[in-house]
Amino acid sequence: MTVPNSPSAAIPAPESAAVPGSAPNSASAPAPDAPPVTVAVLGGTGFVGKAVSKALIERGHPVVAVARTARPVADGAVFAALDLAAARPADLAALLREHSVGAVVNAAGGMWGLTEAQMVDANVTLVAHLLEAVAALPGRVRVVQLGSVHEYGLAPLGTSMTETYVPEPVMPYGKLKLECSNLVLDAAARGEADAVVLRVGNVVGAGQPGHSLLGVVADRLLAARAAGHADLTLGALVSLRDFLPLSDAAEAVAAAVTAPAAGGEVVNIGTGHAHNARQLVTMLIEASGVPTTLTESEAPGPETDWQQMGIAKAADLLGWTPRRTLADAIAELWTAAVAADPGR
Repeated sequence: MTVPNSPSAAIPAPESAAVPGSAPNSASAPAPDAPPVTVAVLGGTGFVGKAVSKALIERGHPVVAVARTARPVADGAVFAALDLAAARPADLAALLREHSVGAVVNAAGGMWGLTEAQMVDANVTLVAHLLEAVAALPGRVRVVQLGSVHEYGLAPLGTSMTETYVPEPVMPYGKLKLECSNLVLDAAARGEADAVVLRVGNVVGAGQPGHSLLGVVADRLLAARAAGHADLTLGALVSLRDFLPLSDAAEAVAAAVTAPAAGGEVVNIGTGHAHNARQLVTMLIEASGVPTTLTESEAPGPETDWQQMGIAKAADLLGWTPRRTLADAIAELWTAAVAADPGR
């Protein structure tokens, strides 16, 4: 699940609490009593969905990547075409039944370029239909809903927002994602779904969407490589956010598919730290090796726009903690950007 950001505004920045060379994530392999199940990844061709598919396959799960349009999927995944925003619950149930799906990860959703009604269909309506579809299936099917840190809104500087923090989203995206989370949690509380909500921080990694701050900066750096110098003019890079490497996020999602204690719970997936966007942009410039002049708009005030999550619950319920560095995630972002556009 990554959250879209406007390149002209103060943008969230990722942080990683990982220590290079640290022990592998305890969530990197399935528990002995949790045999692999076939997992449908809704939005499985997207930035987060493709990485989640890869993490699941590495754990031994067969994966069905579901999306409207055929695009590359993770090696080993099977693609299934379905317009999730428009599909009826019966259509989705039929697809899940056809592939003998035992768990569903909802990495779908959208905001950019959509009308208000389309945003509701791509997020809230989709989740309502998913819950109805799963209820029609035989047997127990785990649903992992990818929520967002933006469901919480903002917090006082220095606050770590744990799962007990009262959500007060300020962005339309956060409000829609909170509606989705509430649908899932209500269904779980009624015993109608075996479901967990993961509130995921801002994700950084290979395949970064072009509409995000880092996606925009990477594109401009690629364009400037031939000239040997880049001039970047951006908005004030002062907002402080909890970001995490894409591969860490994907491993947390994979862990949630078979974690029995996570059912009915909200679990934060982040780093437990906040960095500002300037740090992220600087790291990307350094990774690119392109000499750059960076100009920021004047900040409207001190750095008080803050989001940071408490992540102890993820360790307790999923056996997961972040283990990669943010610098590694930025390097992977740049390497993938260059590979995707070798002509520049």
